[in-house]
Order: sequence, then C-alpha cells, then structure tokens
Amino acid sequence: MSSTRLPGTPRLLRALNDRAALELLLERGPLTRAQLGAATGLSKVTASQLVERLEERGLVTRVGEQAGGRGPNAQLYAVRPGSAHVIGVDVGADRVVAACADITGAVIGRVEQSTRDTDDPVGVVHNAVVEVAGSAQAQLASVRRIVLGTPGLVDPASGDMTFAFNLPRWHRGLLAALREDLRIPVLFENDVNLAAVAEAQSGAAQDVDDFVLVWVGAGLGLAIMLGGRLHHGSSGAAGEIGYLPVPGVPIPRDVSRRAKPAFQQLAGADAVREVAAEKGFEAATAADAVRAAIGAGTAGGSMLDELARRLALGVASTCVVLDPPLVVLAGEVGQAGGAALADRVQHEVAAITLVKPKVVPTGVPDEPILRGALRTALDAVRDEVFGSTVG
Repeated sequence: MSSTRLPGTPRLLRALNDRAALELLLERGPLTRAQLGAATGLSKVTASQLVERLEERGLVTRVGEQAGGRGPNAQLYAVRPGSAHVIGVDVGADRVVAACADITGAVIGRVEQSTRDTDDPVGVVHNAVVEVAGSAQAQLASVRRIVLGTPGLVDPASGDMTFAFNLPRWHRGLLAALREDLRIPVLFENDVNLAAVAEAQSGAAQDVDDFVLVWVGAGLGLAIMLGGRLHHGSSGAAGEIGYLPVPGVPIPRDVSRRAKPAFQQLAGADAVREVAAEKGFEAATAADAVRAAIGAGTAGGSMLDELARRLALGVASTCVVLDPPLVVLAGEVGQAGGAALADRVQHEVAAITLVKPKVVPTGVPDEPILRGALRTALDAVRDEVFGSTVG
C-alpha cells in the first residue's frame, strides 16, 4: 500500500520552526544556533538552516559572540528590531498621543498633539503618525500596523467608530479615509478594551484568561476578556456599562440624544465629585477627591463606602452574568482608589450576589490605552511577519 504524502508538509514544518525560534529570541534574548536548536528540539543542521533562512529574510541579525571552550566563539543572534514597526494612538477629546515600537516591543518614539484647534481628524492622525515615525527614525514603509484607541463603539462589521460623543468630528467613513491617506493598515479599537489588553500583558490580569476591567474616569466603561480574547458583542457594544439601567436615577429613553445614561449618573466622575463634596472632600477632579478621602484615613471611609456601593451595582450586574474570577478597577478614579476602593467593592459585590470575584486596582498606571494599542498592533504584525518566513 502506498502512503499519501501531504503536500506542503515540509514547508509548514519550516514555518512552525521559524515561528518558534523567533518567539524564543524575543523572549530570551540573543541565542546561539546551538541554544536555539536545544530549545526547539531541532538538530544542529536544521537549526543552522533555520538561522540562515531568517537572516536572509532580514528577521534576525548577529549581535555578538559567546565565548566557549575549544574552537571559535559561537555567534549570538537576535530578532532584528527594525524588521517591522507599529504605531499606537490614544485618541482623546483634546489631544492624541502616538507611540512607535519596533517588532521587539521596544517603544522608540512618542509624540503628543492637541486636537482643540482642528476639525480634520485625518490630518491629526497623519501628522501624529509621520511625526512619531520620524522621532523613532523609522521609515513609514516599515510601519506595518496602526491601532487607534478611541471612546465609543467600533462596528465589528465595518471597523468604523460610532457613538463617540466627545469626538463629534470622528465619524463613519473615517477608517477608509485614514487607510487611503496613510497606505498602512489601520484599526480602531475601543479604548477600555485596549486598557484590558495592557492589563493582561503586564498588569494585574497576567496569566488570567477570564476577567473584566471596569474603567472609572470621566466616563464609565467595561472590557470583557474571555478565554484570553476580548468579547466585543454583535454590535461592538459589549461593555458599555454606563448605559446599565440601575435603581435610584432616571433612565433615559433615547440614548442618541446624549442624555446621561443611568449608571453614568450614579457612578461617573460628576457623581463621584458630588458624593465627595457631600462628605467634605471638594476637589477639582473625581480622582483628586478620592485621593483626598484616602488621605484622610478613617474620616474618608464613608465617602469610599458610598462610592463602592454605587460601583458595586455595575460590577455585580456584570459578574452575576459572566462570573469572572477577577475584576480590575482602572481609569483615573479606579487607579486613585487603589486597594482601599477595590477591597470595598469586592466586599459589597459578595454581599449582594452569589459570586465573589477578586477585585483589584489596575497594575498599569501609565498610559494603558497606548500600551494596549501597541500590543494589539504587535500581535497582528508578528503573526504576519513571523508566519511568512518561508516564502
């Protein structure tokens, strides 16, 4: 009986070996051919062929030598940082912040631009992309992906953003306009979702497949991570927790008229400042008010208790449906509240529902949206670049 040989199997194996080697080089740093072979289980000959192939494609480069015993020193190889670049953009109401990273994940450029005096979002993004690539000394041709974090919804079908009320000039059709202008793949993603990506990568949710992130800042938002993947929902509205109908406040009937949603009225930044003022902690921002209450020790306890009770209504409603093991409190208020607020929310959720998730403050204090945008772009580009090493 003759055996049937699957077409393309050697090529597939080479591609898998190449991808494994590249991931090892990213994770462990410079390695010799022998070390790569040992780590991947490949023979010396196969490992040498692999390195030569990756070197020819410009994906790895020699970065030094490792002294050994007898014989010549072994060459050390690393992923070539400039083989591809990505750009992440955090889009706010008054400014955009853009950062450029090479394929190793090193951030090599960062710029900020005001958006107050312009009504041209394409021009704003174009200028930010060109400027940050220049500051990173990266050719635009090497930029393989741009991810923009924005408020509002992202339509799963079209990729366009909608319902970004604080960005009135950012509208449907903008994605196509940006792609045509930049000639680079561009992706919109909800800003709170990107914060969750950053939390999973380097924050409080590392090695946690299922968790929710509650963003408490000027607005309220929720990101849902299930099985290590973001859950967007059929219309991209999964996580719009500000619209959660909750008792104690009026529930608007027409959200398109920009009426303040129910849970936003109860636990958004304006509500936090009002509660704080009633308790004697007046401040310019909600985050400052929370920090003042924490700084006051026991005198600030009642303010934090009231805020936790309000937040727990949204957290409990989410957790009784999804039953995640972990809830991360992020955003300006969540970060300011730290463990003092997180512990109170955890206690309150356990008191009013059957589930008892662990509630913790964010582990990504600096620019989580930007970090998440870069990570999202890097994951996609590495799949493209590392997955096409054998032609």
